Amino acid sequence: MTDHLYERLGGREAIFGIVHRFYAKVATDAVLRPLYPGEDLAGAEERLALFLMQYCGGPEEYQQRRGHPKLRLRHFEFAIGEAERAAWMSRMTEAVAEAAVPPEVADELLSALARTAGFLVNRGGLSLGASGPSGA
Repeated sequence: MTDHLYERLGGREAIFGIVHRFYAKVATDAVLRPLYPGEDLAGAEERLALFLMQYCGGPEEYQQRRGHPKLRLRHFEFAIGEAERAAWMSRMTEAVAEAAVPPEVADELLSALARTAGFLVNRGGLSLGASGPSGA
């Protein structure tokens, strides 16, 4: 068994595949698409993929290119409430399922992402704490 979620997910290619599937869903999602006004989503797709690689214990390309993630600060300008959090998690869960990630690895990833998504809620209530996945 490998130590990092990054490796258990299948590395860079697998993470980029999950994120690509996710953004294909975001493009048509009535709740999420308005959070990206005028953006073609390619930049957001690359940023999320690089972030997830680092978050899961892989290369630190995200930090090398963009600095510390500062997730709450970077997302504060966007109105993120329970509907946005739930839609984000739903689309990501679908993307992970379509990628045929082993169930135990998918559960670990989605559990960690659920904590982080809760942490980013900034409208309509308190957010939850967040931390990276174990082994990251």
